Amino acid sequence: MSNRSGPTYQDKGEAMIDLYYWTTPNGHKITIFLEESGLPYSIKPVNISIGEQFTPEFLKISPNNRIPAIVDHGPGDGKGPLSVFESGAILQYLAAKTGEFLPADPRGRSDVMQWLFWQMAGLGPMAGQNGHFKNYAPEKIPYAIDRYVKETERLYGVFDERLAGRDFIAGEYSIADIACYPWIVPHERHGQHLDEFPNLKRWFRAIGQRPAVQRAYLIANKINTKPTVTEESKSVLFGQGRRPAS
Repeated sequence: MSNRSGPTYQDKGEAMIDLYYWTTPNGHKITIFLEESGLPYSIKPVNISIGEQFTPEFLKISPNNRIPAIVDHGPGDGKGPLSVFESGAILQYLAAKTGEFLPADPRGRSDVMQWLFWQMAGLGPMAGQNGHFKNYAPEKIPYAIDRYVKETERLYGVFDERLAGRDFIAGEYSIADIACYPWIVPHERHGQHLDEFPNLKRWFRAIGQRPAVQRAYLIANKINTKPTVTEESKSVLFGQGRRPAS
């Protein structure tokens, strides 16, 4: 369990890390890490349901118009603020900065990075498409729903096998666990039943009991008090094509 005694989130004053954030699985990854590590940070909400991710100011930090992104006001090179976008890259950057949740030895580090990339390239995108076609698409397309629900199920099976005999994905608690947990939280909406994956269910309960994880989700509940996906917001969230050149 984390030995941090309290939150490091600061809604006022100066903080080392500015986190540009909304209450999505990818956003939760970074609040979990920051709560676990104790780095002082402030949240800059980016309400994706009303298009704040397309503002010129945010695009300077996150050119892919996606949250999360960070600005580190105290990078190790001392050359001024440094911005990072993409949740996996942010986790890797923060782990290197703090020396936490990423092993120093090459084998342990490789293990963590493989599973971080597994989440970024597999679990997140497939569960995301699952959720879209199952819950949000205006037309229910049985092939698409079946395709992504089955692929999510396959990934859960891979995850469950990996956790056999292990408390965490790569031995010690790491950024791989932090990256995966928020994508398992909506398992019911994704048509998955954790009773079918006993190792994953045990891991999921253990991660959910960590104080830093609980603090991260409490912060989310304070920042976003309305559903992100509404009929009005769908055109913003799901209707964007090529962004015009500035």
